[in-house]
Amino acid sequence: MSLDKKTDEFYVRLLEQLRGDTTWPAPYLYKFIVPADNQKIADIEAIFDETGAAITTRDSSKGTFTSVSIKVTMDTPEKVVEKYKQVSSIEGVISL
Repeated sequence: MSLDKKTDEFYVRLLEQLRGDTTWPAPYLYKFIVPADNQKIADIEAIFDETGAAITTRDSSKGTFTSVSIKVTMDTPEKVVEKYKQVSSIEGVISL
C-alpha cells in the first residue's frame, strides 16, 4: 500500500471521527514532533498564524527534537484536516 493511500485513509477516518463526536466550531489540540530546527517550527507557526492559536514548544531531553502543541478553535472537521495536510508538507514533521 502506498504512503499516499495510507495517508488518505487516515484523513478519511479522522474526518469521520471528528464529524461523529464533536460539535463544531470546537477547540482542537494538534501535536507535532519536529527535528530541533527553528525554521521548521517557524513554518508550523506560520500555518496557524491567523487562527489565534496558543502554541507551546518543548525540547526533548537531548535537544534533538521539539514537540509543538497547538490549541486552536477550528470551524469544521475539514479545516482540521486541511491544517494537518499543510503541516505534512514540512519535511521531518511527525503528526501525533
